[in-house]
Amino acid sequence: MKIALDSDLNGVLLKKNILSFLENKTDIEVCDLKYLSEFPEQDYPDIAVNMAMKIKEKYYDRGILICGTGLGMAICANKIPGIYAGACHDVYSAERLVKSNNAQILTFGAFVIGIESAKKIVEAWLLSNFEGGKSLPKVTRLKEIEKEIYKN
Repeated sequence: MKIALDSDLNGVLLKKNILSFLENKTDIEVCDLKYLSEFPEQDYPDIAVNMAMKIKEKYYDRGILICGTGLGMAICANKIPGIYAGACHDVYSAERLVKSNNAQILTFGAFVIGIESAKKIVEAWLLSNFEGGKSLPKVTRLKEIEKEIYKN
């Protein structure tokens, strides 16, 4: 599995810790997109869209975005058709983000979660796969709505 990781200035420390945590896993390839290194004047909207587009274009399977609350990153990433993101600050929500919603992007708020909790959430998220079942018609309908709105 290929995982992308990025943050705005508020999430730099948490991103470094999550990056170290992920680099110790043998079953994934992790890449820090470092958007701010190339575009230091930008903020979370451009960082989130950059990652969402890379996932949409299949450069990465999933991504983790970190800002102050995780909310702004999720809102921006969700603007890209076919990309589903959610802010999760507990293990159950992170599991359901993938298992029920087939989301590719997990977002965190560095101001609202600690490093060890974030690691547990990332672990649960990585181990989760879309289950289909009762959730399949809902995700299918979500995709239909996108097509209606975006005409793609």
